[in-house]
Amino acid sequence: SCHRPAGQRAGQEPGSRGLPEGVEYIPTRKKGKNPMKPVGVAWYSLYARTRLGYLFYQRQVKKARERYPHGHSVPQPYCFPGMKILPIPVLSNNYSYLVIDTGSSQAAVIDPSDPLAVQAAIEEEGVMLEAIFCTHKHWDHSGGNETLCQKHKSCRVYGSALDAIPQLTNAPFSLHSPLADREKVSVGCLTFEALATPGHTVGHMVYVLDGAPFGSPPCLFSGDLLFLAGCGRPFEGSPETMLASLDLAMGLGEDTLLWPGHEYALECLTFASLLELDNSTLEQKLQWAVQQRQEKRSTCPSTLGEEQTYNPFLRTHRPELQEALGLWQGSGEDPDAFRARVLKEVRRRKDLYQPT
Repeated sequence: SCHRPAGQRAGQEPGSRGLPEGVEYIPTRKKGKNPMKPVGVAWYSLYARTRLGYLFYQRQVKKARERYPHGHSVPQPYCFPGMKILPIPVLSNNYSYLVIDTGSSQAAVIDPSDPLAVQAAIEEEGVMLEAIFCTHKHWDHSGGNETLCQKHKSCRVYGSALDAIPQLTNAPFSLHSPLADREKVSVGCLTFEALATPGHTVGHMVYVLDGAPFGSPPCLFSGDLLFLAGCGRPFEGSPETMLASLDLAMGLGEDTLLWPGHEYALECLTFASLLELDNSTLEQKLQWAVQQRQEKRSTCPSTLGEEQTYNPFLRTHRPELQEALGLWQGSGEDPDAFRARVLKEVRRRKDLYQPT
């Protein structure tokens, strides 16, 4: 079945964990060690810049296909007249998204992590893949590019030239298209706008689907910039850079639907609840997420308006969060510099947080 989005129902420092978003532990695992030990900057460099990262990605794909033969979550397609968004659960907690112009059967996919899962959705929907929109270079978001391009000869790959996205910056084909900030791309009647949002990587981009022609709110495909109640780690940017990227996203409007790159809702909401003990909206959202995840149901989308009420990475301006962190604005301190300091502290605590 296919449903329109409706409104969602609405510190102390824990132990350490230090994997990049591309190699997060499997959240449903109760016991046992992570498949990779955190080794900080050295590991990230190997993962992001060498063939070892690709080999690890292949291992991730193999294990996830065995562990979750039907995907880690039960996705819910969302439909509007003329447009359909199909979340595709891939790897242990990633989402790819197949976005379809139902009038022409032309489609685009965002972050095709597992090409087999994406191809299965394409065939089931009976659509033509015309575009791949990659938010960033990490293999768990770009690893399916090559296989899908081999299968769909007219498919274009879009992304930032600042990231080494497979089949984009190093490809000899004219069909592969680096994008500039605020450049727009049409696929059938679908129009996507690329926004440069550096921080997680230097070339990270998000994509905003114009929903107006379909009677839909705007749709933000946020990759690893923004999750439900969380945000990505600034591997290649400062807190100031990440803050500016988050502010840019939040300027899209409160009704914008958020389609994140990972299913991290339960972990992020639980962490947020340790910071703001008296946030009733946060508590209600956490209870809803617990029920959703018990049934293995996806928690996306949320809205940017919702996120402002409980996502600590978007509440750096809120006195209650600042007080909970024990931070106060210095005399003469620039407000945005103070907010970046708050963001840095939230990020530090989140990196130390270990779910039970």
